[in-house]
Amino acid sequence: MAGFGGAETAKAGGLGCGPLIAPLSESMRPLRQQVFERVRAAGLIARVQVAKDLGVSPASVTTITSELIEAGLIEEVSAPRDPELGRGRPAVALGVRAQAHLVAGMKMSDREHSAVIVDFAGNLLANEVVPRRPGPMPVAEMLDAMEALLNRVCENAGIARAALSGVGVGLPGFVDQAEGVVLWSSTLTERAVPLALAAQERLGLPVSIDNDANLVALAELWFGAGRSLADFAVVTFEHGVGMGFVMNHRIYRGAQRLGLELGHTKVQLDGALCRCGQRGCLEAYVADYALAREATTALNWGHRDGQSISVLLESLYDHAQAGDATARSIFRRAGRYLAVGLANVVNLFDPALIILSGERLKFDYLYAAETLAEMDNLVINTGRPRPPIEIHAWGDLLWAHGAAALALSAVTERILTAPRELAAQ
Repeated sequence: MAGFGGAETAKAGGLGCGPLIAPLSESMRPLRQQVFERVRAAGLIARVQVAKDLGVSPASVTTITSELIEAGLIEEVSAPRDPELGRGRPAVALGVRAQAHLVAGMKMSDREHSAVIVDFAGNLLANEVVPRRPGPMPVAEMLDAMEALLNRVCENAGIARAALSGVGVGLPGFVDQAEGVVLWSSTLTERAVPLALAAQERLGLPVSIDNDANLVALAELWFGAGRSLADFAVVTFEHGVGMGFVMNHRIYRGAQRLGLELGHTKVQLDGALCRCGQRGCLEAYVADYALAREATTALNWGHRDGQSISVLLESLYDHAQAGDATARSIFRRAGRYLAVGLANVVNLFDPALIILSGERLKFDYLYAAETLAEMDNLVINTGRPRPPIEIHAWGDLLWAHGAAALALSAVTERILTAPRELAAQ
């Protein structure tokens, strides 16, 4: 018990015990922020219900909501009155003042860029999707693409860029959200890029960045199936394989903010080459480039080298649907590896729900009944049912919605944790 050798000293010295939680940490947000977030989550809610939900006095809620109304962040709304209650003053509810702030969310992908603009209540105002030539680009070119995309979506919304309070950006790869640094991305030629700062200087707006899979989880947490769940996992299939995990209603990122790279967990020692440079990653068997590589070899499609991966995959899928045994075996093999990955998610995290999301889900062989049955065989048998699995193919704008949620979160944090005289400006 050498690890507890200082226990008696701690007791004698009055050092206390138990977790040392930093003041005003994420789990101890200011009450005014909690009140605002409760109003935003509810849409419309009475003051007395806010007090009950947060376990605080109605007087405290009244004081804080008055400050938030004065700051122009929330407003009183006449709620519809139940006819059975008779006449009288209409009930008054609180709601977010949608016009208080506007934010943009952008997804910078391997093959297309997408963007949305939403108001402070999360309502979609405008969107834009721009295709691009595949392959990594220099940082300067990425910044040009960001600025052009932002200008186009602002034009669609009929607003000036300066009307925005913040921008969220998602991209694939290893992204340190807190530091705003992209350590590696398939969309960039350089590594260890301080992209948030560079984008902020170029756009003249506060910018937050994150891994794109985390942003899909944020989209589900803010706008989708995860709103009422404390813990759930999102596994994404685009040009790679990603994962976002929500724990206690918050995105879990790991100690170095780079965790949950499901696509780079190893499923085969000394296996297929992954685009990250290592071998045997799950992504190297399930991602689009892996399927295209397998098809080129197994079906002798070397003459199709000039075709895009999307065209190759569509052709592979058509062959599989037509009964081609080789094409079906390629999807079947990928599905088996996917089953391994999903079973590991269940065994490690025991989420309440697993959401599969992304463009590649149109290839339904990846999650066919055989794949899910194999996953069931690999999950620890506890006698209890495994977590449900849902398929959510929102389309291109899903990722951008998650980026907008990231921007909304950053703006809220900045306003509600600032000194009140600054927050009111």
